[in-house]
Amino acid sequence: MISVHDIHQAYGAKAVLKGVDACFPARSLTSLIGPNGAGKTTLLMMIARLMAPGCGEVRIEGRPVAGIDIGEYARRVATLRQAPDFNLRLTVEELVAFGRFPYSRGALTREDQRVIDEAIAFLSLEPLRHAYLDELSGGQRQMAFLAMTIAQQTDYLLLDEPLNNLDIKHAVQIMRALRRLCDEQGRTVILVVHDINFAACYSDHIVAMKEGAVFCAGSVAEVITEARLGELYGLAFDITDGQRGRLCNYFNP
Repeated sequence: MISVHDIHQAYGAKAVLKGVDACFPARSLTSLIGPNGAGKTTLLMMIARLMAPGCGEVRIEGRPVAGIDIGEYARRVATLRQAPDFNLRLTVEELVAFGRFPYSRGALTREDQRVIDEAIAFLSLEPLRHAYLDELSGGQRQMAFLAMTIAQQTDYLLLDEPLNNLDIKHAVQIMRALRRLCDEQGRTVILVVHDINFAACYSDHIVAMKEGAVFCAGSVAEVITEARLGELYGLAFDITDGQRGRLCNYFNP
């Protein structure tokens, strides 16, 4: 389990996070939701150790992450940032191989190659293995970056808006893959997501943020309600329970 305790952060005089306390259950998919500017990405980057909190503490399995060697942390926690940009001309397989750097430091072993092959197969990317990233669609490229993150073989995966600018099919493919990582491999996934219906249908746990603080947190049934979402987003919601999950209509409720 990852937990954050009394996290504060400010950019100049502007407070971005205000005493955030939250828990992210192990072997589960947790969605961070909320309006723009709520502090979701900032909090995720602090968990990833890509940004230091102004004060407060992040813990992994009760252990403060600030005291963990960065190499060890890279073998425990993988991060996929929003809209990753590689200027190098790489194939899908070469990109996925970067996920093995915390283990092999670039000198790939047979075990590394096995893990790379498994990550590519997990996302059904074999037909694109030798394709160059700049030849792929946005959705295919995002799947390749996710495969790289999976190949890092960490217990925890942190993803910042992995569905951004994707079509419906690729968004569904990624969410199904993340769900399988939790269910089949026991991984812990934390992602920032704006599509409330993806959060409602695929999450085990939801942390809703507003104005730099945790607005509410809990199961889908506890968080995805008309009253709570209405207050969180300032919109009217009409929520129905279907056979495949809870659906939120905010277009014309």
